[in-house]
Amino acid sequence: MPYRLHRSLAAVLVAAALAGCGAGPEDQRPALDVPGGWKAEGPAGTSWPETTWWHSFGSPQLDALIRTAQQNNQDIGAAAARVLQADAQARIAGAPLLPTVEGSGGASHSVSPETRSSTFSGGSVSRRSISDQYSAQLAVSYELDLWGKNRAALQSAEASALASRYDRDTVALTVTSGAATTYIQILELQDRLAIARDNLANAQQVLAVVQARVTAGAASALDLAQQRTVVAQQKSAIPPLEQQRQQSETALALLLGEPPERLSLARQSLDDLKIPVVAAGLPSSLLDRRPDIQNADAQLAASRANVKEARAALFPSIQLTGQGGFQSAALGTLFNSASTLYSLAASLTQPIFEGGSLRGAIQLTQAQYQELAQTYVKTVLAAFGDVENALIALRQSGLLYQAQQEVLAQSREAFRLSDAQYRAGAVDLLTVLTAQQSYFSARDQLVQAKSDRLQAVVALYKALGGGWSVGSVKAGS
Repeated sequence: MPYRLHRSLAAVLVAAALAGCGAGPEDQRPALDVPGGWKAEGPAGTSWPETTWWHSFGSPQLDALIRTAQQNNQDIGAAAARVLQADAQARIAGAPLLPTVEGSGGASHSVSPETRSSTFSGGSVSRRSISDQYSAQLAVSYELDLWGKNRAALQSAEASALASRYDRDTVALTVTSGAATTYIQILELQDRLAIARDNLANAQQVLAVVQARVTAGAASALDLAQQRTVVAQQKSAIPPLEQQRQQSETALALLLGEPPERLSLARQSLDDLKIPVVAAGLPSSLLDRRPDIQNADAQLAASRANVKEARAALFPSIQLTGQGGFQSAALGTLFNSASTLYSLAASLTQPIFEGGSLRGAIQLTQAQYQELAQTYVKTVLAAFGDVENALIALRQSGLLYQAQQEVLAQSREAFRLSDAQYRAGAVDLLTVLTAQQSYFSARDQLVQAKSDRLQAVVALYKALGGGWSVGSVKAGS
């Protein structure tokens, strides 16, 4: 191609590219309405959770369980494998930006018979023709990425690889908070079982008193039947709690990536756990503190690059190829300058009629971007909602726990007084039955209230990203 023609064609192509690559809606990030503060009241301060936030509960057993979950959980392992896949896809996508180089070599040996006449002997002599051929070649090809198609493909793959890392961290945060929540549930059920057995023992003590009064003629058979009913009710409360405890231990074992039979927990009470104080910080900072938000943002960036790639497909593809090497009939002279051969070529391919598929690809990627933009905004709003709900739960569960402590104190005193007066014959059994049922229920509800308070702390840790930050991913893995 003459130089002037090549120059003119390049100018036309560049002008076409500039005309066709104008800014679109995908070039602007979705607008976010970020509130200045939280509606629900929370602890004062702007500190964020530590990355090892579970240490704040003061339970070495919980620390060990979460460490095991982070190492063995299959969901985390699968997410880590997806990171490796995404990295490989990024390397594949980046390959077209570099030249392709191929080398080849060959040797051939041929023998062909040839018959010639001999005059001095009066006969003919058969001779063979032998030839050798040696060659060595190097081929290079490269596509000029004038319109940024290959670069956009790489950017999309790199953004997807980054999204896979955020997805892995989201899975890890879910597993970690799930392990903490399940462990708290197990401790709750263990405490409730201990209380249920203690309540059964108390009911049996009252039954013994009633039995003695019936024998002495101071109480009726109705009193005896009523107290036996209370004893039976306390016995019936134990199997469901035991079932829930065992099923919760099974769920915890699965989070740890282990068979349920291997899980062995040391006895611990909810009273042994500390109740951490967590500050929620500012809503604007949450955008960099939640891996799921960053995942949605990275997917948006990948989709934005996909639109650019689809647009670039409208323009010509220019391929440069070159071949060079040596060819000789003798191996010893293969690399002599006289044996050199080479060729250079350039090709241009321009879509002319493709039935609307390329324009359709642009529309498809633009619609996919619009979908992901809505998903991104929804993810951010959901994150704000998670924090608000966690702050509400934390505050209300704290108030409930304080109120339930007062309920327990008063019901314990009422049961003590009614039992003493019944033994003295000052009140009837109905008073004792009412007091003991209130006392038994208050003890059980107090344990549930403390469990709810601890789980609200875990929920707030999770809603705030669990100490995660976007900088740690970009700087590390």
